[in-house]
Amino acid sequence: MKKALVTGGTGDIGEAICMRLALDGLHVIIHTHHRPEKALSIADKIKNQGYSAETICFDVANHEETNHKLTELTQTKPIQIIINNAGIHHDAPLAGMTYQDWQKVINVSLNGFYNVTQPLLMPMISTRWGRIINMSSIAGVMGNRGQCNYAAAKAALHGATKSLAQELASRGITVNAIAPGIIQSNMTEASFDKQTIKNLVPMKRAGKPEEVAALTAFLCSEDAAYISGQIIGINGAMA
Repeated sequence: MKKALVTGGTGDIGEAICMRLALDGLHVIIHTHHRPEKALSIADKIKNQGYSAETICFDVANHEETNHKLTELTQTKPIQIIINNAGIHHDAPLAGMTYQDWQKVINVSLNGFYNVTQPLLMPMISTRWGRIINMSSIAGVMGNRGQCNYAAAKAALHGATKSLAQELASRGITVNAIAPGIIQSNMTEASFDKQTIKNLVPMKRAGKPEEVAALTAFLCSEDAAYISGQIIGINGAMA
């Protein structure tokens, strides 16, 4: 049974991904930083359905802590699927954005990608099979007012995705990014009313976390073995 690590596994999209990958027969490692009870609840839900899961708690922005936790996690078996889903928002126009808010978003969304992915690469390479999926955003493709920090982190992630895909292509490892648009979540409901969504999205609705999870699962499958280095939008034709 292959092991899949999902960072930010307790958010709406993260939970949907964890559930879908477990249903596909993977052992899912649900990562969280601030919500260990939620992670345990998701793991229990997966195990109650007869599938396999465990939880892990650490700050992806903390290089030393992340490295220590992942070293422990891979002592018995490599992780062959990484879903870099952890991310945060600290939105403000750049003219009013503090350095701390800039740095926090970069540390989680971009430095977190490095902190999680780099120590897992050599064990993954030794198996000559792997899937790395970086969760981006339409903001990294189009930009978005009030999100210079977030858009910068996600756009940088696109460059890292394409570069790492080239580095690992001969090892049977694919690297892709998924760039969701407006997806149903507690955060979305607080930010966008139905009319705003209709105005912004040609399909006139928000996407579902399960739709993002389905795309993620496909990219993790054998059917996607020749897809690598791609930034794949899921946004109802917004871009």
